Amino acid sequence: MAKILIVGLGDIGSRLAAALLALGHEVHGLRRSPVPVPGVRLIQADVMQCDSLTLPAGLDYVYVILTPAEYTDEGYRRIYVEGLGNLLAALGGQQLRRIFFVSSTAVYAQDSGEWVDENSPTEPVEHNGKRVLEGEYLLRASAFENATVRFAGIYGPGRLRLLKWVQSGKPVIAEPPQWTNRIHIEDCAGLLAFLLEKDIAGVTLDAIYVGVDDTPVPQHVVLDWIAAKNGLPPVPHIAEGVGQNKRLSNQRSRHLGYAYKYPDFMAGYGAVLAAAAE
Repeated sequence: MAKILIVGLGDIGSRLAAALLALGHEVHGLRRSPVPVPGVRLIQADVMQCDSLTLPAGLDYVYVILTPAEYTDEGYRRIYVEGLGNLLAALGGQQLRRIFFVSSTAVYAQDSGEWVDENSPTEPVEHNGKRVLEGEYLLRASAFENATVRFAGIYGPGRLRLLKWVQSGKPVIAEPPQWTNRIHIEDCAGLLAFLLEKDIAGVTLDAIYVGVDDTPVPQHVVLDWIAAKNGLPPVPHIAEGVGQNKRLSNQRSRHLGYAYKYPDFMAGYGAVLAAAAE
């Protein structure tokens, strides 16, 4: 049994906590609000307030799942640079086995439909990608063993943006193809728990993993499928000749042995739409 701290008990963190508790681990969770999570030993604290970061001793693993208070450059800088720095300072002296850091595929700027993996260049142009990557560098420069998971397009129950898009009839760019990448939130938690179990088993982990499902797909294909599933007319397709985005590969996590519960958008959105219809 490992003693684990999850910093950030939002949707991913709460699902991860449940998975780790089911595996028999001792789970502590840090969040700003006093709202409890069943089975989790709650620490009400804020990584932006150093004097609140009184952490349990003897931790084996820490998960860092941060969310900016505002989606501006300053909001990202404060949480992913200043806040992460505060957390690392508070962990000083702990003999951790590893820190797992949740990052984003926003660190990749590729935009011509090319395939991208963990070895691809990270040259973000938007502030969110730049600040998250800065947080990755900060963690890598620390004294702690660490692994970063870069998630893309997180979706799941209650996240109905694409259904609302179809219902609105707003056009979608179909030419050139607008490649999209995604991961169901259950697989976010599943992959994070899987990496810990591999580490406990003595398997050598890589420093970076891309967390996406098996199937990058053009946006209009997803919207057409959602429309058909709901008996709605397809949204208009247009051609604008703008950037194509990228196609992300999950082969590193696949080769390690992780089996995605929702390997493609049809499995994942099928479950989301079925739950919304109940």
